[in-house]
Amino acid sequence: MQAISLGKGKFHAVWWNGGLPGDGWDKHESAPREGEIVAGVTTFKADEQTATIKDGVMVLTTDGKVIGELKRIVRKSPALGAKPPKGAVVLFDGKNDDQFENGRVTKDELLMQGATSKFKHQSGTLHIEFQIPYGPLVPSRGNSGCYLQSRYEVQMFDSFGLKPHNHECGGIPSIKEPDLNMSFPPLSWQTYDVDFTAAQFANGQKTKNARMTVRHNRVVVHDNVELPHATTSSPQPEGPEPGPINLQDHNSEVRYANVWFLEKQP
Repeated sequence: MQAISLGKGKFHAVWWNGGLPGDGWDKHESAPREGEIVAGVTTFKADEQTATIKDGVMVLTTDGKVIGELKRIVRKSPALGAKPPKGAVVLFDGKNDDQFENGRVTKDELLMQGATSKFKHQSGTLHIEFQIPYGPLVPSRGNSGCYLQSRYEVQMFDSFGLKPHNHECGGIPSIKEPDLNMSFPPLSWQTYDVDFTAAQFANGQKTKNARMTVRHNRVVVHDNVELPHATTSSPQPEGPEPGPINLQDHNSEVRYANVWFLEKQP
């Protein structure tokens, strides 16, 4: 079960059959059930049952009789804290922002949005960890994006519990929605591991499109997807030259950690 805040103490609850996304879910879900939060206790009804949630435990009752309990599960990406392999270029490890133009580091050693790497790349694998701020009623909703070569974006957004879309978290804007919404709740640390293949050019003309495989919290959400064009808002147009990693500033306090890139050898 997942609860989505509607603000003012109201929310929608959805049941997932088989387990959580990326961990047993059979891609079938219940219709949303509306509930409310009063004095720290969450209550909603599903068919003939009533569920109350308090202190991380949901109690199910029928006709006043307890029929079961479910404890809250806090998910953690298996890729969190992944160590850079031999030969990887470490872009940010919490020590300083030397590898970024316009880099800014918080007091708790996190990289802020709006940074562009001095390092420029062609094909390879990017690892990045990010944290979306909490603000369900804020229009920007933790909006940022990670641009490979400053051209091809993987969206970052507060998309917990929403339908997959190319402008939601894990999406490739204007190209493809993620196969599965693997977003964790805001304030959770999440990971992207992106296997990127650069576009090919000959005599100034593109001969082969770029491609990418994206693992969101270690689950594949894009499998070798072709990128026919750069993202509309990309800082750099398509071309044969390498480009930097760009972390979009969209007026949201998104934070990043453990950023590294392993170049693919020719």
